[in-house]
Amino acid sequence: MPCSRVCLAAVVTLAAVLAAAPDSPPSPRYRGWRTYGGSPDQIRYSSLRQIDRTNVARLERAWSYDTGETGGLQTQPIVVDGVLYGCTPTQKTFALRADTGEHLWTFDSGLTGRGPNRGVMYWEDGDDKRILTAADEYLYALDARTGRPMPSFGDNGRIDLRRDLGRPPERQSVRLTTPGVVYRDLLIIGGRVGEGLPSSPGDVRAYDARSGALRWTFHTIPHPGETGYRTWSKDSWTYNGGANSWAGMALDEAAGVVFVPTGSAAADFYGGDRIGDNLFANCLVALDAATGKRLWHFQFVRHDLWDRDLPSPPNLVTLEQNGRRVDAVVQTTKHGFVFVFDRKTGTSLFPIEDRKFPGSDLTGEVAADTQPIPLKPRPFARQRLTSELLTMRTPAAHEWAARELAKFRNDGQFLPFSASSPTVMFPGFDGGAEWGGSAVDPETGVLYVNANDVPWTGAMAPVESASASGRPTDGRALYKQQCAACHRDDRKGAPPQMPSLIGVGARRSRAEVVQIVRKGAGRMPGFPNLSQDALDAVVQFVMTGDAAPVKEREAPSLPAASRRYRFTGYVKFQDPDGYPAVAPPWGTLNAIDLNTGDYTWQIPLGEYPELVEQGIGNTGTENYGGPIATAGGLIFIGATNFDRKFRAFDKATGRLLWETTLPFSGNATPATYEVDGRQFVVIAAGGGKSRAPSGGVYVAFALPKAR
Repeated sequence: MPCSRVCLAAVVTLAAVLAAAPDSPPSPRYRGWRTYGGSPDQIRYSSLRQIDRTNVARLERAWSYDTGETGGLQTQPIVVDGVLYGCTPTQKTFALRADTGEHLWTFDSGLTGRGPNRGVMYWEDGDDKRILTAADEYLYALDARTGRPMPSFGDNGRIDLRRDLGRPPERQSVRLTTPGVVYRDLLIIGGRVGEGLPSSPGDVRAYDARSGALRWTFHTIPHPGETGYRTWSKDSWTYNGGANSWAGMALDEAAGVVFVPTGSAAADFYGGDRIGDNLFANCLVALDAATGKRLWHFQFVRHDLWDRDLPSPPNLVTLEQNGRRVDAVVQTTKHGFVFVFDRKTGTSLFPIEDRKFPGSDLTGEVAADTQPIPLKPRPFARQRLTSELLTMRTPAAHEWAARELAKFRNDGQFLPFSASSPTVMFPGFDGGAEWGGSAVDPETGVLYVNANDVPWTGAMAPVESASASGRPTDGRALYKQQCAACHRDDRKGAPPQMPSLIGVGARRSRAEVVQIVRKGAGRMPGFPNLSQDALDAVVQFVMTGDAAPVKEREAPSLPAASRRYRFTGYVKFQDPDGYPAVAPPWGTLNAIDLNTGDYTWQIPLGEYPELVEQGIGNTGTENYGGPIATAGGLIFIGATNFDRKFRAFDKATGRLLWETTLPFSGNATPATYEVDGRQFVVIAAGGGKSRAPSGGVYVAFALPKAR
């Protein structure tokens, strides 16, 4: 990808010109926002056009709703029959009048869960109208009119997601951070699980929308006799975890097919206990929505050692290829690629090349020989860190970055981590693409995807302070085994995504720390496998630095191969002033014609206000949350971490047409809808992805009412 310190020029092509709003009437399929992603095909598109290129600059705030909570929001609300349904930072669910923001009801589960809840599901059958929402480790069915749990669903209105996994439920940790899909009377869901061992398996499950009974399960870590079983170590199905669909799914309702993206296997960075390609981790799996039967799959990363989860739901769109129309499924990735497949067969619509990559130097590890690389479209994030790409913000920052780069192992994509020195990940652990998802204009086949373009580093270390069995003997060793992957050996973390634990005792009570370790919080999973003795030891170390002993007999049992190495922590490559140590763009918004694989435009997304004051603009920033596209010729997106802006771009050219400042960063994907002939655009503004204060406010915009 061409790069500039200041900006990337927008290049208008014929496809972009065709992206102008068509003369045909709005499609009823895309007039509302009844599901996460806007529609089951997950294209984040609206055929509404009251707000368009000519008048978007006149948008004004129509209403706002403050949840009164802090912690940040990642929720994309849904709107059904004039009612908006959303979530608060502490996982309460609420309903508002979508035209005024008037509060109708709030459901509080009474649980202390805190963390991302990206939306809810809606199901109806006649007068039976339900909101399906998650809190902590449970899925609730609520009466859409009152917010009260439906007693006929599961256990008095909820089902426990830790059950039905084939492992002791009290030792599992599963949360539904992103909504699943509704197919007829089935709720098809994935979930977030832990990324170290022990961890829960990432089974895809379908539940009855009325009763909450389990209807089918697809094992993403295959059991004996199932397809893919031989791509793992013999007993992986009993102890490995992950391969979970945490990012959401897309549904072809007419064909009855659900498209399921999956994440990496646990543990993320060392796979000596899961030798093989590890199907169906890092896959797009097409399943019969009625039965869970696998129809086809494609694996994007074989034997993942880099946490290259598929980060967002795929998009379903019909394209023009060589004079014929093809129903396609499109998947963006953390490493900055777009893959496009025939939806029915799984055949790629553009060439894919299997390329050889380096092996691992860790004892017991066997990296995959090759990985699939699409030859078109070209990557939407830079793929290799070179000295020419280092920051030039100041001479001192550049010199520092050059010295640091010389210390790293740096050989592009798919270089396995080592215990010898840190290894560069570019794009970093948070993409490339992320959970906000992509938008597609079905009229033109143009994909709109925002990206992070910042390197990180990571390293491995031998497991230390262990008994002869390899189990940790004290709180320090247990912390390094279970917690250092996110919070680092030095407990400094990688704020704000992974907070520092230095001085946590001054900010949290011991009871609060115990609760967080046991149940999880934010993006941190819970650790239900820890015995009380082990829990006490790790909490004492976190709060005081004292290494209390752990009784070996109470430590969880895992294969010896899983205890050889541990990840030492996520480290963002930043200069001493806290800015990315590479040249901009640090975040981009990209428009790609999926019919041809060519780019229509690319622009930086976001700014640092203090750098703008110094004359350094158009840098782009890290961004979380995605875009939506409209028939009015617009792309709406918040996402940017540091400037708190909500923006509208011309979808044909990438030209900025409107922006406003939100109370907190809009780290969520917006939605648009119509009530009584008036179009609204709403976004959840809560921040939480930077060091700035966080909150939980929903803000809706519309054109001024006619006087």
